[in-house]
Amino acid sequence: MTATTTGARPSTNGRGPGDKGGTAKREIDYLGILLEGRAFIALIVLIIIFALLSDSFLTFNNLLTMTKHVAYNAILAIGMLFVILKGGIDLSVGSTVGLSGVIAGVLLQGWQIDAFGVVIYPPVWVVVLCSLAVGTLVGYVNGLLVTKFSVAPFIATLGMLYVARGAALLISNGSTYPRLGGDPELGNTGFGIIGGGRLFGIPTAIWIMVVFALVAAFVLKNTPFGRWVYSTGGNERAAELSGVPVRRVKLRVYMISGFCAATTGLIISSELTSAAPQLGESFELNAIAAVVIGGAALTGGRGNVRGVLIGAFVIGFLSDGLVIVGVSTFWQIAIKGAVIILAVMLDQAQQRIKRSKNAALAASSHSEPTTTPSTS
Repeated sequence: MTATTTGARPSTNGRGPGDKGGTAKREIDYLGILLEGRAFIALIVLIIIFALLSDSFLTFNNLLTMTKHVAYNAILAIGMLFVILKGGIDLSVGSTVGLSGVIAGVLLQGWQIDAFGVVIYPPVWVVVLCSLAVGTLVGYVNGLLVTKFSVAPFIATLGMLYVARGAALLISNGSTYPRLGGDPELGNTGFGIIGGGRLFGIPTAIWIMVVFALVAAFVLKNTPFGRWVYSTGGNERAAELSGVPVRRVKLRVYMISGFCAATTGLIISSELTSAAPQLGESFELNAIAAVVIGGAALTGGRGNVRGVLIGAFVIGFLSDGLVIVGVSTFWQIAIKGAVIILAVMLDQAQQRIKRSKNAALAASSHSEPTTTPSTS
């Protein structure tokens, strides 16, 4: 009984078949690690650069202020993450921010009902619920357009961007609602705590961001809905054949995005103690940028809350850092756009490396020597 060997010829230099060199493989691994952690590395580099350029950048009060600004974008980006994981986009979140603030302004300054000749001053908790409901309604309409009427997400949410902004302007007649502190005699005080309050010395907005991040991470990782979101974004047809309620998932992710946008509108209006219909203009771009920088794929199915938070910190610290060192507003816009383009390019490079590694592994497995018994 003898054995014959077929397949690739054994290497004489100690390397496996198809292995062009252990050093090259290690270099690819190192490059993959760098690309995987690119958002965190970018954040560290930004902190170092701005700390060297400004003595006040790393002070405790400045870090708190910048993190509070990050919270606005992070909450928006968390909602956007759900939509992008599904493979969609939501361009209406900025307008929803403004609309929710206007709704709060109307209710806090008195809702006049002409038919009955009365003015209603609801308590703050009612104001908050109404504003959140309006934001969620905008998301529901977005989801309905995408699911029931098969409108492309870009077009549907672009249209709602104008509808929500127009509604805010019509309700307010283009004016700003100032002095949203309320009146103790009317029982509608306390609105300022949402955006201007502090708990254990930390701004309320930061605590809200932490709560939203923890809840979103839990939902995406530990619930059937989270798995449905990923599977729908990865392959919608396969998910549907597997029994995933694709239409319901689409509807809910847009509602989540609208809810997050309304929360951001309430926080900012509360901090400013005023509500303007122009609030939130271009916020949707910051939210999308945070998601992309954080490593999520615009095609869907890939991304996580941790990456989104890091992306939001990159955008926030970059914007505030440029202001602190006195960079022109025009340059700030250009630099932010360049960062977004670079993030997408790096993501594409990471995916190409992964595909090449997978192809190399597959080729290596097919070329492994095999031993077959034979009789002499």
